[in-house]
Amino acid sequence: MADRAGASHEFQELIDEFLRLRRDMLRLAKDSRDLLDQVHPSHRESAENLLHYIALRSCDLRPLQMRLANAGLSSLGRAESHVLSAVDAVLAVLNQALGRTRQPDEPHASHVDLEAGQRLLSAHTEALLGAIPPVRGVAIMVTMPSEAADDYSLVHHLLEHGMDCMRINCAHDDEAAWARTLEHLPRAEQATRRRCRVLMDLAGPKLRTGPLEPGPAVIKFKPTRDAFGHVIRPARVWLSPEEVPRKPPTPADAAIEFPSAFLRTLHVGDRLTFADAREAKRVLEIVAVGGDGCWAESMRTSYLTAGIRVQARRDEAGTVAEACVAPLPPTPTAIALAIGDLLILTRELTPGRPAACDRHGRVLNPATIGCTSAQVFEDVRAGERIWFDDGRIGGVIERKEPDRLHVRVTHTRARGAKLVADKGINLPDSHLHLEAMTDKDRADLAFVANHADMVALSFVNTVEDVRALQALLAPVGDKQPAIVLKIETRRGFENLPAMLLEAMKAPRCGVMIARGDLAVECGFERLAEVQEEILWLCEAAHVPVIWATQVLESLAKDGQPSRAEITDAAMSHRAECVMLNKGPYVMEAVHVLDDILRRMHGHQAKKRSMLRELDLVTGFRRSRKTKAKPDMQLARPSR
Repeated sequence: MADRAGASHEFQELIDEFLRLRRDMLRLAKDSRDLLDQVHPSHRESAENLLHYIALRSCDLRPLQMRLANAGLSSLGRAESHVLSAVDAVLAVLNQALGRTRQPDEPHASHVDLEAGQRLLSAHTEALLGAIPPVRGVAIMVTMPSEAADDYSLVHHLLEHGMDCMRINCAHDDEAAWARTLEHLPRAEQATRRRCRVLMDLAGPKLRTGPLEPGPAVIKFKPTRDAFGHVIRPARVWLSPEEVPRKPPTPADAAIEFPSAFLRTLHVGDRLTFADAREAKRVLEIVAVGGDGCWAESMRTSYLTAGIRVQARRDEAGTVAEACVAPLPPTPTAIALAIGDLLILTRELTPGRPAACDRHGRVLNPATIGCTSAQVFEDVRAGERIWFDDGRIGGVIERKEPDRLHVRVTHTRARGAKLVADKGINLPDSHLHLEAMTDKDRADLAFVANHADMVALSFVNTVEDVRALQALLAPVGDKQPAIVLKIETRRGFENLPAMLLEAMKAPRCGVMIARGDLAVECGFERLAEVQEEILWLCEAAHVPVIWATQVLESLAKDGQPSRAEITDAAMSHRAECVMLNKGPYVMEAVHVLDDILRRMHGHQAKKRSMLRELDLVTGFRRSRKTKAKPDMQLARPSR
């Protein structure tokens, strides 16, 4: 009898706590009625469910989860898509255990139950991404390489292998190239009997390193040797006409240009003799001749500069032709950096240079490099962190001057790292006043709005950024592309709840987890947690998610995936779309990803979320000027 009384007391306490939690969820939705009234009718129920979820995750529910589990009752671990309905279901079971049908003061029930939540997410996903093959349940998006503009077969085969969405990155190429790429799509769709949506990605205000002083105009090529120094593969050199240079049809160790008249005299077996930049006598043997150029091989290491005279010799005829090496491009310069080094970041984009040292290695002048945004020099503060090249090099701003930032390097690989031009810069601690759209983005938008199904807003940080894009798209009318929010900064992550509600004013919207910059901004150790929170929040809003950046990256670029990449690709099935980047082996990557997603489609996630308080949502609660925490007195375990 005592056990029964104790259980009844515990159940009643649980009911009271759930009712307090439920009232807080309804209160936040009521206090946010101004936001709900502005969302598109197709998102109204979803927006309300999102607000319920924000209220749910504004406190630490782990003690409550454990109490439910100890009582043998269902938890709230998978309640994202139907929050109020899940709470009502737990309340119904608790009341039934006490012999009651419902609590007298229980408010009305939610209309979004589990089935409705799944149906809304599916409908919003199909509206954004099109019909997804039911055998895998997840769309595959592929970034188009520049070659796609002039290669119909590439688009055709990608579509045939499983591409559902074509991504064009507006940071590369131009409108003419984009148009040629898009012209291939209708023909490929008709041939494969498959449909494909188009996403065009605005470049955004990505911070990058400026130019560097050019290095010497010299080309080096060398054969491959074994451990004993024996040549096991000669150096492969591509020779093409300087009047109309041709790219090597296959990978080459070096590419050299000569007058076309000289190349026309060459035969297989001819030997090109010359003295290289060190006055070392060297020989190139012609092994293949074609209309676009010739292939030659070398068994010795050579250094070539412009103007070096080359003689073509044939055994029976001696010297048959002579020519000089055409002008060569300068070699790229790199700044070698190690922990403790000083780097000067400059406002002006004059070419930077490596550090100048004396013969003892002491630094006379530190290395300098420019930054593509002058606004950075207004916004950053001493003591803030700075990262370069996708987090490969890290530092702290030691001193700030009007036109210079003194950066002390604090993070590189053990053997140091090299910084080159046009590499990304991240300032995760700085509050940068940068608009999400640049002048280039606004110019590109005229083309994008008329050709794309979706437009991705890069480096979106605030509701104002979303509104600015909405205002520019408004004149397009009903056929305007859907907005996809690219979450790749800390501010964008922290402001995601409010930006979602703003994007939901349109009938279609989505979110892309741009994990490259996001990892640098939030810390690599937090990336898994951050992407989980984004997935949860978007599921609560019934907004489709695109899982992006470095999916099967090694496979697409080198033809061989890593084990970690396979696991990552398998986990990506939790999103509604997975994005692959371009690479020589992207076709194989599409095929492998399609196979992985088909296999994962039959599995069901079994893990239970413990529902710790989400810092991501508490900021939104404060912005609505309501209680940031529900009236629940729960023990708070340490994090």
